[in-house]
Amino acid sequence: MSKELKTGIVAVIVIALFIWGYNFLKGQDLFSANSRHFFVEYNNINGLNEASLVTINGLKVGKVDQIYFNENSDKKGNLIVKISLDTDFEFSKNSIAKIYSASLMGGQNLAIVPKYDDEVAKSGDYLKGEVESDIFSSVGEKLNPIQAKLENVLVGADSLLMGLNDVLDKKTRNELKGSFKELKGVVANFKNTLSTTNSLLSDNKTNLDSTLQNAKNITDNFSKISEDLAKANLGESAKKLETTLTNLNGLLADMKSGKGTLGKLMTDEKMYTNLTNASKELEELLREMKLNPKRFVHFSLFGKKAKPYNEDNNTNNVSNQ
Repeated sequence: MSKELKTGIVAVIVIALFIWGYNFLKGQDLFSANSRHFFVEYNNINGLNEASLVTINGLKVGKVDQIYFNENSDKKGNLIVKISLDTDFEFSKNSIAKIYSASLMGGQNLAIVPKYDDEVAKSGDYLKGEVESDIFSSVGEKLNPIQAKLENVLVGADSLLMGLNDVLDKKTRNELKGSFKELKGVVANFKNTLSTTNSLLSDNKTNLDSTLQNAKNITDNFSKISEDLAKANLGESAKKLETTLTNLNGLLADMKSGKGTLGKLMTDEKMYTNLTNASKELEELLREMKLNPKRFVHFSLFGKKAKPYNEDNNTNNVSNQ
């Protein structure tokens, strides 16, 4: 074998190894025949690359062979992903090819979610495509409404601040400053008042304790009095008082109607006149006995007679002796 032939064979082998290595790095194995291939159409592949892994239930079963735009004018801009499977695992045409995030650091893979409720998928069929949101996309989707609300709040706050700026002109701000100064003075006075009150309470603590004790004693006494009143038979006393008042009313009624001595005295004018005259005569008799006692007690050895009654002298309170 000539030297040139050996050199040619080595060159061919090197070129073949280079082609195989290049395709291997792209995920294509030239020595393994792809038994099946499928197509999936997406609006957005979310960073999926050629040679990305294809898995079923987490097991690697193939790779992405090719990604290209759909040439159909009705679906212009859509992307068609061609995948190849190295397994003969069967699933239906309703199975879903879902693009998912391989890791937090980036990179997308494709997972087939198999279904078995329809006709078995054959090589060359189209599968349904879905894109699973990664953690950052999910966070972004949840933050978008919050961002919109926050923007509305900021717009409202900006309008409010502009309105406050319009209201709080220089004169108003000066008046507010004056009001705050006065409020500060009021607070200072209130603080001094509280300090004085505390001092007063501290100085008169003994008197206050004594006053509170007296109040407690008074309360205890009232409590005792109320207890005694509760124990007393007030109902019976009230009943007796009512009976007494009834009897008194009856007595007054009898007197008013002229029954009894007092009633007759009150209603019989003749009896009243007789009593008045008797009282007057008794008064004259007593006066006569006082002025002329000898007329009533007479003792004489010589038989001298007492002078007779003199009405004028009696009236003038003069003795007849």
